[in-house]
This record gives sequence, C-alpha cells and structure tokens, in this order.
Amino acid sequence: MAKKETVVLYRPVGNAELALLRERKFRRWPPRLPAQPIFYPVTNEQYAAEIAKRWNAKDGEDGYVTKFEVKKAFMDNFDVQQVGASHHMEWWIPAEKMEELNDNIIGEIQVVAEYSS
Repeated sequence: MAKKETVVLYRPVGNAELALLRERKFRRWPPRLPAQPIFYPVTNEQYAAEIAKRWNAKDGEDGYVTKFEVKKAFMDNFDVQQVGASHHMEWWIPAEKMEELNDNIIGEIQVVAEYSS
C-alpha cells in the first residue's frame, strides 16, 4: 500500500477571509495580519464546524468550513497540538511560513460547509 503523500486540513473562516480566498481563486491563503502570528488549520471537520458555528457565524455573519490538502513532507515540519477535547487538534504554522504553506497546497481550497447566524 502506498504512503499518503498529502495531509488533509480544515479551516473555519468567516465572510472576510472567504472573500480573500475567492480573490486568490481558492489556491492560496492570505497573509496573516500582524496580530495573527500563527495560522491554525485543524485536523478534522467536526472541530472546524464547531468553530465556524460558535465564532464565525454570529452577529449577521456566516461561518464556513474549508478543506484543503498540503504535501505531507511540508506538514511533517509541524506538530499537531491538542487544545481541548480529544478532537480539538490543530496545526500551529508560524505566519512567516504562510507562503511556503501556500506553495505546498495541492489542488483548490474547498468550502465544505456553511453556517448562518
């Protein structure tokens, strides 16, 4: 059996970040803002949906869950962090690695769920 060459990641986003993804043709994440030193994609859709519903879909905004694949060789440079319950698993990617992360995305960033407030 062949080894998996990619890692599937999920990221909850709101309307503003979705618009930035759309501008980038769903191929690249936007650069982090100065107050965002870490990019936090998560390891599973369940956790991403919880964040999208609880944090992004509020005050008239919508929340979305995105899914994307990254070359495993790149993701092997980072550890998964458990930040709560057993399914609350995140990758912590420093903002200065965003361009390299983007260069290692395979295919498009997909919207797999949408939640309205």
